[in-house]
Amino acid sequence: MIRNDLRNIAIIAHVDHGKTTLVDQMLKQGGAFRENQQVAERLMDTGDLERERGITILAKNTACVYKDTTINIVDTPGHADFGGEVERVLKMVDGVLLLVDAAEGPMPQTRFVLEKALSLGLMLIVVVNKTDRPDARIDEVVDEVLELLIDLGASNEQLDSPMIFCSGRAGTASFSPHKPGSDLSPLFDTIIDYIRPPEGDEKGPLSLLVSCIDYNDYVGREAIGRIERGEMRVNSEVAVCDFHDTALNKKARVSAMFKFEDLRRVPVESATVGDIIAFSGIEDVNIGNTVCAPEAIEPLPFVKISEPTVEMTFSVNDSPFAGSEGKYVTSRQLSDRLFRELLRDVSLIVEKTERTDSFRVLGRGEMHLSILIETMRREGYEFSVGAPGVLYKTIDGVLSEPCERFVADLPPDAVGAVMEKLGARKGELVSMEPLGSRVKLEFKIPSRGLFGYRSEFLTDTRGEGVMSAVFDSYIPAKGEIQKRQQGALIAYETGEAVTYGLYNAQERGALFIGPGERVYAGMIVGASPKSEDVVVNVCKKKHVTNMRASGSDEALRLTPRRELSLEQCIEFLAEDELLEVTPASLRLRKKELSHSQRAREASQKKGKTQ
Repeated sequence: MIRNDLRNIAIIAHVDHGKTTLVDQMLKQGGAFRENQQVAERLMDTGDLERERGITILAKNTACVYKDTTINIVDTPGHADFGGEVERVLKMVDGVLLLVDAAEGPMPQTRFVLEKALSLGLMLIVVVNKTDRPDARIDEVVDEVLELLIDLGASNEQLDSPMIFCSGRAGTASFSPHKPGSDLSPLFDTIIDYIRPPEGDEKGPLSLLVSCIDYNDYVGREAIGRIERGEMRVNSEVAVCDFHDTALNKKARVSAMFKFEDLRRVPVESATVGDIIAFSGIEDVNIGNTVCAPEAIEPLPFVKISEPTVEMTFSVNDSPFAGSEGKYVTSRQLSDRLFRELLRDVSLIVEKTERTDSFRVLGRGEMHLSILIETMRREGYEFSVGAPGVLYKTIDGVLSEPCERFVADLPPDAVGAVMEKLGARKGELVSMEPLGSRVKLEFKIPSRGLFGYRSEFLTDTRGEGVMSAVFDSYIPAKGEIQKRQQGALIAYETGEAVTYGLYNAQERGALFIGPGERVYAGMIVGASPKSEDVVVNVCKKKHVTNMRASGSDEALRLTPRRELSLEQCIEFLAEDELLEVTPASLRLRKKELSHSQRAREASQKKGKTQ
């Protein structure tokens, strides 16, 4: 059976190259909305965090109709930390649209997702997007894409892939790089003519690979996947098995089934070969499971997800303010939430530790874990996290660490500062090329060398630089890298910060808090320009006397405090520090709150080194 009325595609690209905006226009021109309907931008970014940050975090399914052909579209994340989302959804499609920015060209994540698509033998349509940018360099970008395809070992068919030139924001596409189109018809026509329609045995026993998991308060867990063979019907009995877990073999019944139309899920009674569907009724189904006919249990192979490279420790909050702001504060609640995240995120690993109140969480990068922290925080969880660390491996008897391919696009006058900072972090320059009025630098650098670097990079480039990194390989460990040049200003006692105490403390460094905020002994209240930590008393009040002196009672002026985002807090963390996360606050603190105990440990450590 060949489904000529259906095409299944995924849109893959580097972050911010315009995937979600292009999907908006495809839906609008595919008749998903009335002509006069008011529609928000980036329709597929449905999560609060996605809309706030302007990035796609979860892969999402939609569909539009063009010339009686249904085009199932999977919008994927562009950030390297969510590469696991891209890897698993590629099993659902027959072809991909590779989006490349007409000015930036191929970037690290472009290389990563393209390599995955080529390895699965998927058909490819190259879409050069944002051709209306004033700094677009279309001809050079086309050459760069072809070089990348050759570098990744693309087949002759993949090298001959069609190229379309688009402006996602304007909703136009053209076969010519220098003649803008009037609508997206050239793109739609190329998808229908070039991407192979799904085919399979519709009369054979059912076979479906689960690629996504969703949750609905009314029907519980929903699985999403593409039917590879046979037909699925509502209320039909199925078996669940797994390629990697041969012991898994259980029976279940499909209670409801949905197809994707525009932004809606439409209930259907049956679906056949090639259809991407969501279905419910199987309680413990997981990503990578195969749903098949009970009489033909044949698990389908599931793509091996790349391993995590970064770890953080999540533990129960034990600060003096513990339990005062969060709804879920116990170790059992923290454990349940972390292990529940595994059901949806295949690239995350959670391990128990020797302590019952502490868990080791392994992810793809700092942003991957910070999104999890922010999501849990908004759900009402209160906990603490330690500084991020990389996962070492022993390869052929050599201790090795993960290495990133780092690309920076920046003004020429910032090149020196960036190269100096990355050199100190054990980065090695791979290439340097001019891009008009900008310069593109490519480095190979240990993953831990990038911890805490983003804010420095933005400062050195005066906010004009664009940086991105993706995991490259494991390399022999590079030795010690000094992560933080600054020390911490540590609160001396528990109480409420007052203007007089803050005024005296601000001479020692930049403050993170303002007057009226509660602090406790051992809490970090600011950053010191010196490398060692300094204890300050921000709760100190001015002694009242009956003597008056000229000028002594003038109003004290405080320097505006430095407010840290969640990412900046994680970047600031040192090995002996924790970040206390609650729905209302982010507080940095020392692991050991007692000043005398910290001093004793420091002197013992110093004695051992001598």
